[in-house]
Amino acid sequence: MKRKLPNTTNKIVPPLAAILILLIIWQVVSMTELVPSFMLPSPVQVVQALIADFPLLLSHAGVTLLETFIGLIIGIIVGFGLAVLMDRFSVIRHALYPLIVLTQTIPTVAIAPLLVLWFGYEMLPKIILIVLVVFFPIAVNMLDGFRSVDRDTVNLLRSMGAGDKQIFRYVKFPAALGDFFASLKISVSYAVVSAVISEWLGGFNGLGVYMTRVKKAYSFDKMFAVIFLISALSLILMWLVKILQKKCMPWNNKKG
Repeated sequence: MKRKLPNTTNKIVPPLAAILILLIIWQVVSMTELVPSFMLPSPVQVVQALIADFPLLLSHAGVTLLETFIGLIIGIIVGFGLAVLMDRFSVIRHALYPLIVLTQTIPTVAIAPLLVLWFGYEMLPKIILIVLVVFFPIAVNMLDGFRSVDRDTVNLLRSMGAGDKQIFRYVKFPAALGDFFASLKISVSYAVVSAVISEWLGGFNGLGVYMTRVKKAYSFDKMFAVIFLISALSLILMWLVKILQKKCMPWNNKKG
């Protein structure tokens, strides 16, 4: 316990100090008006805007999080399914892998308007965009995890009469869990950002809709407030993924 406390302190203090220094510099720049205050509100003004609009921000955040969770779940299912199929059948891997990579060369901002045009201003186009962003890191990283298993272990299980299902359950899936959670940490942050981007281009509720409204009103303090909230939501989701990883991979906790 005595060792763990200093280690935790050493991890927390440097980033907190860096953030504090950045906030102080930001506050000084705003107070001295090196940048006009209406363009760069001070951290104090941003906090005041966040507190003043907090109930409204929470209602919009609820919509964005709902889109994020639905898109994440579907994206994980699609990515996992594709990884299993590409690992099991080389023909499918050679056919689909280039197409999967190709989907990631198209900018998200270019896809979002088309989805809104095709599917309207409700939740569906937002979820589709999130799925398109989420499934790629899941599929690619899990496929790498499946294919990185020790071949001697696989051959040993086959010599003992194990079938493909047993090998997948006891060797490949546990080996790919680390890659899955690494990609999931990336996916949750991408999912929130994708939801906000799709809401910019059309919608009735959500943090992206809120951003477009305050932008048109030139309320930059509220703009910064919602940006901070989006960052906080992404960090919280990544933290939840880390906790889930520790629960699902207890044998890996000693390494951290």
